[in-house]
Amino acid sequence: MTMDSELALWWRQHPGDRPHGGRWAEIGEDSFREDERRITGLNRLPGQVPDWAEDLFRVARAAFIADKYTRREGARDRWTRSIRLCVPVTAYERWQSTDGELAALLQILTADLWDIEFRPLAAHHVQEAIPHFGAERAGEVAVFSGGLDSLSWAAVRACDEASQPMLLVMFGEGGSLLSLQQRVYESVERLCGARRLMLLQMSQTAHGDGSGRRLERSSRTRGLLYAAGAIRAATAHGVDTVHVPENGQLALNPPLTPARSAALSTRSVHPWTLARLNSLIGTVAGDQGAVRVVNPWAWMTKGEVCKAGSDAGLARADLEATLSCGKSPTKWCGGPPNCGICFPCLVRRSGLLTAYGTDSTVYQGKPWSTSISEARGENWRALQRWLLSPYSLTDVLTDVPLPQGTDPGAAFELIRRGRGELARLMDIADGDVAEAALRARAWLAVARRDLDR
Repeated sequence: MTMDSELALWWRQHPGDRPHGGRWAEIGEDSFREDERRITGLNRLPGQVPDWAEDLFRVARAAFIADKYTRREGARDRWTRSIRLCVPVTAYERWQSTDGELAALLQILTADLWDIEFRPLAAHHVQEAIPHFGAERAGEVAVFSGGLDSLSWAAVRACDEASQPMLLVMFGEGGSLLSLQQRVYESVERLCGARRLMLLQMSQTAHGDGSGRRLERSSRTRGLLYAAGAIRAATAHGVDTVHVPENGQLALNPPLTPARSAALSTRSVHPWTLARLNSLIGTVAGDQGAVRVVNPWAWMTKGEVCKAGSDAGLARADLEATLSCGKSPTKWCGGPPNCGICFPCLVRRSGLLTAYGTDSTVYQGKPWSTSISEARGENWRALQRWLLSPYSLTDVLTDVPLPQGTDPGAAFELIRRGRGELARLMDIADGDVAEAALRARAWLAVARRDLDR
C-alpha cells in the first residue's frame, strides 16, 4: 500500500467489509502488531462496554493508523495533510449527528484537514468485551504513561483512603519503554497503604503499510487513542471520570514563535481539546451514561507538579526515572530515554530544578552545548527568544481558543509562572558555557606552553 499526503482510508471491521468504489486504502485490526486482545484488554474488564465507547475506541484506533500511514513529507508544505477516513460505528445515527465535531477535534490535534465518514456496523460483527469473572471494580481511572505528570498524579491518589482501588491504564509500546513504565509503576506501588492499585496494560504499535517506507514520525493522535482506551475501561468499571494528567504549561503549550503554532505545539490535553472531546462524548453517548475527561494538573506548572509528587512521598530519583521526551518512544533504542533537547524535556528540566534545585536525570545531550547541531538546537534558541520577549494576555487569546467559562487571566498567570521556571535554564546554560570556556582556555594555555617548549 503506497501512502501520500491526500488519502482515503477505510477501516475494515471484518474480511467481507470492503470499500465500494473510490480511492480507498484498507486499514484495520491487522494494521497493529499486537494481538487484538492485548490491544483492547478484552479479558481484563469487569463489565460490558457500551456501544458508543467501543465506537470511540475504534474511531481513535483508525485515526491513529491514518496518522501513521499518511506521511507529512508528501504535503506541499511538508506538514499539512488531507486525510479522508471512513469508520463503521454501531451508534450510527448519533455519530451522524455530531456535525463535524470529530473532524474539528482531529484538526486541532494534528494540524491537518480531516474528512470523516461513518457507516453502520452490523450487530453480528460487534466484538463485545467478555467480563472477567469476579473482577473488582475500580473507583477511579487515570491514564498512566510513565511520564512525570502521570506518576505524580498516581502517587497523590494512591495516598487517598478511598475504599475502591484506582485503575491505571497504561499503553505500552514494547521493548525498553515497557520496562521503564514498569519501574515507574513500582514506585507508586511502594506508596500504597490501604488503597489498592489496578493496572490495565494495553498496547498499540502500527505495522508497516506494505510500502517499505518509514511510517510518519509525528503521532499527534496518540493522546486521543490513550484517552479513548481509558474511557472504554472506565465505562466497564462504572466510573464517570477519566483523569489525563498533564501540567498546564504543556497542556496550553503556547507556541514559542508564530511558525511553531502547528508543527511544534501539540494540543492533546489543551483545555479546548478536552472540552471538544467531552462534547463529542456527550453527543454519542446519549442516555447510555457519558464519561468526562479531566486534566487534574491543568492549572499547575511542571515545578508545582514535581512538588506535589514529592509531597506524596515520591523520591527525586523516582521522578527522574520517568520519560518526558517529546520524541517518539520508538526512537529509544537503549541509552537515556530523554533527549534533553526537545521542548517537553526543557520543561521537565525546569520543573525538577524548581522543585529540587537540581536535576540528576541523564539526558542524551544539552541543548546549549556547542556540539549540538543547528537543527537540534532549534527548541533552545526559540525558547531563549520567547523568554526575552514580552508575553501578554493577548498572546494567550490569539492561539488556540479557550473553552467557554475558562478564565484567561488564570491561563496567563499559569504561563507567567511557567516562564519563571523556564528562565532557570538560562542560568544553568550560562554556567555550563562559562565552565566550558574556562576548560577551553586552560587547554589552550597548556597547548601553547607545549609549543613553546
